[in-house]
Amino acid sequence: MTAEALLNERVAAVPLRGAMPSWWRMALIPAAALTALLAVAIGWLFYRGVGIWGVDYPVAWGFALINYVWWIAIASGGTFISALFFLMEAEWRSALNRIAETMTLFAAACAGIYPILHLGRPWLFYWLLPYPDSMGLWPQFRSPLLWDFYAILTYVIGSVLFWHVGLAPDLASLRDAAGSRFWRFLYGVASFGFSFSARHWRIFREVYGVLAAVMAPLVISVHSIVGLDFAGGQTPGWHSTQFPPFFVFGAALSGFAVVLLLAIPLRRLMRFEAFITERHLDILAKLLLTSSLCVAYSYAMEIFSVFYAGDAADRAQLFERLNGTYWPIFWGTLLFNVLLPQSLWIGKWRRNPVWLSGLSFLVLAGMWLERFEIVVTSLARTRMKSSWGGFMPTFWDYATMFGTIGLFCLGMLLFLRFLPALSMFELRELAAKEARR
Repeated sequence: MTAEALLNERVAAVPLRGAMPSWWRMALIPAAALTALLAVAIGWLFYRGVGIWGVDYPVAWGFALINYVWWIAIASGGTFISALFFLMEAEWRSALNRIAETMTLFAAACAGIYPILHLGRPWLFYWLLPYPDSMGLWPQFRSPLLWDFYAILTYVIGSVLFWHVGLAPDLASLRDAAGSRFWRFLYGVASFGFSFSARHWRIFREVYGVLAAVMAPLVISVHSIVGLDFAGGQTPGWHSTQFPPFFVFGAALSGFAVVLLLAIPLRRLMRFEAFITERHLDILAKLLLTSSLCVAYSYAMEIFSVFYAGDAADRAQLFERLNGTYWPIFWGTLLFNVLLPQSLWIGKWRRNPVWLSGLSFLVLAGMWLERFEIVVTSLARTRMKSSWGGFMPTFWDYATMFGTIGLFCLGMLLFLRFLPALSMFELRELAAKEARR
């Protein structure tokens, strides 16, 4: 079967035929249930306030900040594949960029929920904007928290544009193949009227290239600013100039893990073996290993800088992480993010779908534990022992966290139903290049 026939049968036919396999319908039920749980948790939060969470003095930031940083890291990691490797002209990304771009979109949406909810009065979120008002309230432009707001807003808008523009040729293909007038109209509007003319291709490539050139540095800046949220504070364990690159390394590790966690089951369930090959798994595994080594370097530098600086509070904070109340968090982070990924030095493990799926899940768990360690341990053990405290998450903390996971899964499932899961026009171009060689 030719590449064109495979694309039509296994990619384009999915959104056009309407019927989805049983595994999709079974996965839709828990995803929708968790999304409904998120809606209930947000509604109850609006009614009762942030007191329903486990936050209290001195741990004033709990799951809201942990999950925000975790989700935005996942979103940023997807942009590395979709934008950065596009600029590097890596041909292998053609089979993965649509998954990575869509993952970025829904992960950024999940991340954006938490800062708004954590405001306490989310209906007053517009106070973050510099608008003229009679109360004389103006944002503090020197605060990284304000930079974070604008960075996330810019990143979300850029991600939507990048994703939608990249979809235009495939949406035009669906428009031409749709049997219903309604779907032809809908896909036609969504494709911006793309007609496959030479002029439209030229405009498309110019716009897509410019957006990729914007998104590549933006993904680095947005997570660097997230790191500056912590680096700008005087809390022990936070005040460090290595946080911006450290957070970028963590974003790459999280993003590559999620792409693997999505690509491996889709490869089998949607019969994408001809497009997502063992070579793609091997490349993603190598990127995962490289990111893990960068994170390991950051961990080592963090420990070194504590002893080099000689700050007693920072040393106490480090020993607290090593063998204090939350010691399982630290050692779990080290195990999942550094030690287990070293198995990817072995070629057969890099091409083993079962091991890669399990490892990717553990890496995501490790990155969440790392965020817990940074937020909770640092806030619970301040410079004064009289101010020490703890943190105990409530049901509503977990409900909000798992609810956003359900929202992410629901978004990905709906994407698989209504849009091409792979970039068909890029795969066609890649097949044509291979045929000419």
